[in-house]
Amino acid sequence: MRSLAAWLARYDHSLIHLVNCQWKCRFFDWLMPRVTHLGGATATLSFLIGWVILMPKMIKMWAVEGFVALVSSHLAVHFLKMFLPRIRPYLKIKHLHTFPNPLTDYSFPSGHTTAAFSIAVTYILHAPALIFIFLPYAVTVGFSRMYLALHYPTDVLMGTCLGSGFAVGTVYLFELL
Repeated sequence: MRSLAAWLARYDHSLIHLVNCQWKCRFFDWLMPRVTHLGGATATLSFLIGWVILMPKMIKMWAVEGFVALVSSHLAVHFLKMFLPRIRPYLKIKHLHTFPNPLTDYSFPSGHTTAAFSIAVTYILHAPALIFIFLPYAVTVGFSRMYLALHYPTDVLMGTCLGSGFAVGTVYLFELL
C-alpha cells in the first residue's frame, strides 16, 4: 500500500510539474484563469437556469437532472474534503506557478472538475452528439485546475469520476421515475 501511495505521489508531482511548468505559456496564462471559472458555481448554475428558461419543455428536464447530479456530487466533494484533507499543490511544491487569488482550502477532490463532469455527462447521456461540445469543456476545466496549480492530477481524476458517476446515477434514477 505504501508503494502505491509513493507511486501516486511521484506521478502527481511529475504531472503537475509538466502541466504547470513545462506547458506554461502566455496563451494558457491568459486562458486558464478564465476557463477554470466555467466549472464554478456561478457558471454551472447560470447554465442550468438558462437551459430551463430558454429550452423547449421536452428537454428542460436535462437541467433538473444536471442540477441533481451537481448538488449530490458536491455533497460528496464536501465530505471528501473534510475527511481527506490535502494541501493544494502550489502550497506544497515551491516552484509551481500560481495566479492571483488562489484558493487555500483543501484540494481533494477537484470541485470544479466534478461540477463540469456532472453537467457534461448528464447532457451527453441525453444527446450523445453533444460529446463534441461538453467533453472538451469538462476536460479543459480539469486541465485548468492543474495548470493553475490548484489541484493534483489525482484530484482532477477523482472529480472526473465523481461528476461522471453522479451524472450516470441521476439520469438512470430519473429514467426509473
